[in-house]
Amino acid sequence: MPADMNDYFKKKQPNNGNSGGNNKTPNNPLNNNGGGGKSAPSWLFVILAIVAALVFFKPFAIINSGEVGIKVHTGKFDEKPLHAGLHFYIPMLQKVITVNTKIKQIIYSNENNVIGGGEYKRLNNIEDDGLVRNNAIPVLDKRGLTVHIDLAVQYQLRAESAPKTIERWGLHTWEEKIINSKVREVVRDVIGKYAAEKLPEMRNEIATAIQTKVTEKVQALNGKPVLLSAVELRNIVLPAKIREKIEQLQAEKQNVNIAEQQKERAKQEAQKNAEIARGEAERNRIVAQGQADKIRIEAEEQAKANSLISESLTPELLQLEQIKTQGKFNEALKVNKDAKIFLTPGGAVPNIWVDTKGKEQKAVSAQ
Repeated sequence: MPADMNDYFKKKQPNNGNSGGNNKTPNNPLNNNGGGGKSAPSWLFVILAIVAALVFFKPFAIINSGEVGIKVHTGKFDEKPLHAGLHFYIPMLQKVITVNTKIKQIIYSNENNVIGGGEYKRLNNIEDDGLVRNNAIPVLDKRGLTVHIDLAVQYQLRAESAPKTIERWGLHTWEEKIINSKVREVVRDVIGKYAAEKLPEMRNEIATAIQTKVTEKVQALNGKPVLLSAVELRNIVLPAKIREKIEQLQAEKQNVNIAEQQKERAKQEAQKNAEIARGEAERNRIVAQGQADKIRIEAEEQAKANSLISESLTPELLQLEQIKTQGKFNEALKVNKDAKIFLTPGGAVPNIWVDTKGKEQKAVSAQ
């Protein structure tokens, strides 16, 4: 108690100096020990003590979203997980373990750069924002050659069974025992059935087999501790000699394909030329047939005309035509008196006109 308050209460006490009788001191509300002079801890000290205990022992845990808490009581794990929020526990007797239940990804690759968040992101050895980097998985093919397999596995810890999972598999080893061991086991089992040079051709089949078997093995574990989102085969790294052999075979195959394509083009070109030739021949045949049909039709029509003319000719008509022609010659003789005309009887042979004055002779056909 402050000294000034003690002095105040002492002055208020009655002083009986006549005898050595009893001095009665009134009760001090701030002094629980009567007249002993010692002051007890106030409520302020109690509060400070409680706050100090809370800070020192920290008997609470804050669980964030995407996490679960596991309460451990003297080494025994509670089966019910603690979800997001504030949770209290008894220090020295209990503790709370926080585990991540968000989706995580393990990338098995020997490349320094691995894909994360849609871009290439350089990672360290353990974990960064839910990404875990492991080395590519070395396996032996059917003939004993070493092949490296690049994989990406997405998974998350099941929140409901997290306490049992951590209790059984361990806080820092459950991923190695549940994910890594199963993935390596399946990859070795699947790749071991094929020869190295056949792996690129069987890539889709191998990827499906790995995904199916890893999922089956993880889901077969008691309590289904992990949810698998994806198991993706990214790359198959073959030995250098096998790669060279495959590249050589691919080059030869490409050359064969080029030769086949050239052969096919030549064949198509020949077929095209043959079709053009057949078309041209057909066109010429059609043209010739048209010409022949034209000549035939004209001949038939001419024959019909001649037949009609022949049927219409009579001796009297021929004699009349001869007289007309003779008249034309007589008119011509009036102009050219040196000409001589040789008449053929009957009109079957054309008359002949001879110009005696000139050196040239002209045969004129009479109508």
